[in-house]
Amino acid sequence: MNGAIRAKEVRLITAEGDQLGITDTSIALSQAEEQGLDLVLISAQATPPVAKIMDFTKFKFEQKKKQKENKKNQTIIMIKEIRLSPVIDDNDFNTKLKQARKFLEAGNKVKVSIRFRGRMITHQDVGREVMDKFAEATKDISTVESKAKMDGRQMFLQLAPLKKKDN
Repeated sequence: MNGAIRAKEVRLITAEGDQLGITDTSIALSQAEEQGLDLVLISAQATPPVAKIMDFTKFKFEQKKKQKENKKNQTIIMIKEIRLSPVIDDNDFNTKLKQARKFLEAGNKVKVSIRFRGRMITHQDVGREVMDKFAEATKDISTVESKAKMDGRQMFLQLAPLKKKDN
């Protein structure tokens, strides 16, 4: 900005957005001072660097305002984990399912995991059936983001909430 620009010449853009072409940095600085504005380096990597005449304090204020607005509009999606067992009973399954539905309706992603202990590792097909049953039971409010896959002694499945249609 202003005196901190080290390049000998810059591609100058006016406050209105018109391109004046390549000019000497000292001339560009004097033009900015005449208008009571600042000379701001926009693209330092370009050859020659691009500089714009603008009110820097107003620019920073509008930038902060945009950031606040974007932060207000963003939604934070958390990943909640549900742990199952390959030999889970129906009542336990339904309890975990109810919890997962609550997470999905709140807009969070759900990571369903099954830990195989001891000799259970030889019956991965039973665990996959439980995962498929879980995905099938939540398909009305979620989509499968990543299918069931093994990672060591654990099997994972990731569910994401369906996008809500704005009416």
